[in-house]
Amino acid sequence: MDGGGSTDMTLAFELEALKRLARPEEVFSDARTWSEYVGVVSDKPTYVVTNFTRKNRIRQDFFSGPRGRKESLENVKTQFDTDRHVFIGVDDEDEALAGEVDWEFLPVEQAAEAADWELGDAEAEADDADDGERDDWP
Repeated sequence: MDGGGSTDMTLAFELEALKRLARPEEVFSDARTWSEYVGVVSDKPTYVVTNFTRKNRIRQDFFSGPRGRKESLENVKTQFDTDRHVFIGVDDEDEALAGEVDWEFLPVEQAAEAADWELGDAEAEADDADDGERDDWP
């Protein structure tokens, strides 16, 4: 995916974009080979992001925590001073957000094609969506 560009990059995945990928843990591992920092941002509660990343054995360099996506992306940009800041998202709202905070935007389908990542089954992902249950308890 780097296309010959800088590897001095911070890469943020919108949680919904990450969920659309068949093997998110492999995507994260691959992204680390050409990105300085990789993380997840979402407006979902922290436990939803944490639960997803734990299940998929994803180690993040950053995540939104209790903040919203806009504040998270702004914070990440000030904390991680890289040449590029790229936000992988799913829709026009994500693209508009990236523009607001001066991040490059890349739709997940385009990122997957460029990086040779496999997209998952959208219907299966919808079935696996947060149903309000927490399974991160002991």
